[in-house]
Amino acid sequence: MNTPILLYNTLTRCKTTLQTGHPDHVTMYVCGPTVYNYAHIGNARPAVVFDVLARLLRRYFQNVLYARNFTDIDDKINAAAAEAGLPIHAITSRYIEAYHEDMQALGILPPDHEPRVTDHIPDILDLIQRLLSRDHAYVAQAHVLFHVPSYPQYGQLSRRQPEDMQAGARVEIAPYKRDPLDFVLWKPSASDQPGWDSPWGRGRPGWHIECSAMIGRYFDGTIDIHGGGQDLIFPHHDNEIAQGTCAHDGRLYCRTWVHNSFVTVDGQKMSKSLGNILLVRDLLKEAPGEAIRLALLLTHYRHPLDWCEQRLTTARRMLSRFYTSLAKVASIESATESKVDEVLLHALCNDLNTPLAITRLHELTNMLDTADNGTKAMAKGQLLASAGLLGLLQQKPLHALQALQFEHQSEILPTACIETMLAERKRAREAHDFGRADAIRTELESAGIAIADTPQGTLWRQINT
Repeated sequence: MNTPILLYNTLTRCKTTLQTGHPDHVTMYVCGPTVYNYAHIGNARPAVVFDVLARLLRRYFQNVLYARNFTDIDDKINAAAAEAGLPIHAITSRYIEAYHEDMQALGILPPDHEPRVTDHIPDILDLIQRLLSRDHAYVAQAHVLFHVPSYPQYGQLSRRQPEDMQAGARVEIAPYKRDPLDFVLWKPSASDQPGWDSPWGRGRPGWHIECSAMIGRYFDGTIDIHGGGQDLIFPHHDNEIAQGTCAHDGRLYCRTWVHNSFVTVDGQKMSKSLGNILLVRDLLKEAPGEAIRLALLLTHYRHPLDWCEQRLTTARRMLSRFYTSLAKVASIESATESKVDEVLLHALCNDLNTPLAITRLHELTNMLDTADNGTKAMAKGQLLASAGLLGLLQQKPLHALQALQFEHQSEILPTACIETMLAERKRAREAHDFGRADAIRTELESAGIAIADTPQGTLWRQINT
């Protein structure tokens, strides 16, 4: 089935119309977190992005099947459990519950399925057996490995050269490997490690086989959309394609691959050594979840996102602006025939252009402010219906405004931040990315900064409030 939705397919490196295997039915699988700690802002970004995509899909498809997994067996989990003196399920259950709490605070709707790896060991064993029977895998020293040379198309998603693959995967050149790029499907477990009985001895699955097995369990045939962070393209998703294709005699594994870009913090990669890992639950102490959600949507999902304090302040100001307008018409019932705005809908259908969609929310808010009494109900309904596709503005206005209150001294943008945003806007205009340029203008105006384009360049001033 063809839809109006265009998505950038990592496999083809271009935007294409979304195609599905069955009319009125779409399937989507997104790689979820490894649950050995609390969710950080990098985990939140794909959760928010694919929540918006799922909302959009439900507008066009009668049946949407969306699964997002939990990796609940992993060496990091084993280490955390050993340090705490607890079984792994005690660790994973704790952080799965925390993840649910954090994602609910961000307004993320639950997927249809949230499979856990440890509930699908039989599916994993069956998939490994299929690969062995087709000579795409082999057993060596109690390990089962996928033999990469048996699949000549390996690496088609990342388009890496073999030498780059070897370095990028940081593969262990174990003596039992037939090829350095061969990867583990099953590995032995020591007596003090979690493990399951298998034809190859007590052990546990390799990371890559898990998603392929769960996809096989919940989806019949080729999946329509596979999502995840950009860091998963290689080796994880390349390996998934190899497994899923070879286990099913060459059947297409996935039609469209969608990946969100990285999140940095104040221009630096998040890491324990830098001490800059931002946990969602810590950010929720500083701002409502809706503000965090909006802050993540201000940048297009395929662009790198740099998290800084000002980003969150800007999002809070924007929400205050929206909810202030809605509070003024709180006594007016929304028109029941109100529809999602076509301009906003077109922005989302064009590869989830959330910055442009948010710019349109500002325009719809202005239309609500200036509407006469006869059209305010329709304008309000359209604003709420349109914002709902982004998972925004669904709270009672006065409650939302109370939660959004913050100190005035944090409202003023530093000059360096303004200049950086203006430089980004200039680059966007030169690249004819006028949607992004308009979104930056809106961000600045919401932060109290007016800009004017002149023959001498772009000038800015602080708006007196």
